[in-house]
Amino acid sequence: MQKVEKQLICADMFSGQRVLVMGLGKTGLSCVKFLADRGIDFAVMDSREQPPGLFDVKSLYPSVDIYTGMLDVTVMKQFDVLVVSPGIALKEPALQHAAQAGTPIIGDIEILAKCTTKPVVAITGSNGKSTVTTLLGEMAKHSKLHTVVAGNIGVPVLEHINEDESIDLYVLELSSFQLETTQSLNATVSTILNISEDHMDRYGSLSEYANAKRKIISGTGIVVINLDDIYVMSLLESESRSRTIFGFTLQEPASDNQFGVISDHGEAWLAKGNDKLLPISEIKIKGKHNVANVLAALALGTAINLPIPVMLETVQQFSGLPHRTQWVAEANGVVWFNDSKATNVGAAIAAIKGMGSNRLILILGGQGKGQNFSELGNMVAQHARLVILLGADADLIASSLDASTNVEKVNSLAEAVQVAYEHAVEDDIVLLSPACASFDMFDGYEHRGNEYMRLVKEVIA
Repeated sequence: MQKVEKQLICADMFSGQRVLVMGLGKTGLSCVKFLADRGIDFAVMDSREQPPGLFDVKSLYPSVDIYTGMLDVTVMKQFDVLVVSPGIALKEPALQHAAQAGTPIIGDIEILAKCTTKPVVAITGSNGKSTVTTLLGEMAKHSKLHTVVAGNIGVPVLEHINEDESIDLYVLELSSFQLETTQSLNATVSTILNISEDHMDRYGSLSEYANAKRKIISGTGIVVINLDDIYVMSLLESESRSRTIFGFTLQEPASDNQFGVISDHGEAWLAKGNDKLLPISEIKIKGKHNVANVLAALALGTAINLPIPVMLETVQQFSGLPHRTQWVAEANGVVWFNDSKATNVGAAIAAIKGMGSNRLILILGGQGKGQNFSELGNMVAQHARLVILLGADADLIASSLDASTNVEKVNSLAEAVQVAYEHAVEDDIVLLSPACASFDMFDGYEHRGNEYMRLVKEVIA
């Protein structure tokens, strides 16, 4: 599509229509600003009485109608388009009613898709997407591209839409929730990094969750495939006949379009086809799952023609993200790691395997989001000499562990850290990788991770 055509679609997007922004918070506020800047007739609705961002809307846009406390179908009928934040499930009866009535339901990513002519790299998956998104963004910035890194990573993409003319590239982390309300995205490059159970409290099955993820590859752009993930491979099987495909694997790459691992004289190397790129020992972020994340970023970067030397230099400098197998401290021969971002079973398994130790003291628990914890059993039995359980679903996790696993239940994270400290001996690794959401005890995984790090430093002092 030509640039001028895109601009016309964007300018005319809500012409003559009344728009209802549903759900405040960061994303909702960015949608409000987008609509207000363009003089579009809109109102705001949120099921919460005092949603985050309410004060900002009232202060900045005092004439805008605001409906709080419920999703009111009667009010919703007065609007032509619903712009829905990802925190609201499309299965909400009010939204089901609107969909059946034919009311368009879109999100902020759909607005961007209609408005930008710039290249977009779209990244989703159950685990690793924030690391890959951030690393690729750094690679692009070091390649002298004006790059916006946004989406599910914490920065709403519409916060940058007014600077679109000067942007060279969008690198977007997209959740299944965001993809549900996106129809027009034709990313230059897209990937599903992996699929494992997550958000089973919102989806009826793993298949339903995976199909929401699959929307990211709609279009004609290049697709990057995790060759080691059978579920991803099955989802993308039909695309391999019509699209340019890049792949990544922890095995030896089979072609020049694949990134993988080659062993040379006992040393493991990142490789593109047969070409060795960088010894894995020079990567700061540890664990096989992070090697896969680096390979994914290299494949995505190659697909958009980033220089390989610049990408490799970025990899060597990249120290990872907070709360993702983050080194916290070492004392008395015991190393402590914070992986609070592991809010699902797949992420916790990746972290446990990545530690490469069978002397783990593992802290698990929180809100399980309807997950099946049975996959944890064997992994924990192989690698953990003690499991400390806390939170709302501690008993559910305990019932999924092998009977031989040494388990202690506690009532708080402070107690968990204290128990870990009392049991840890030289060469142990203490790993917080909860496999659960944190909202039963904390404001979010960041709050949980920060509290863990504070407690660790306090106890070893």
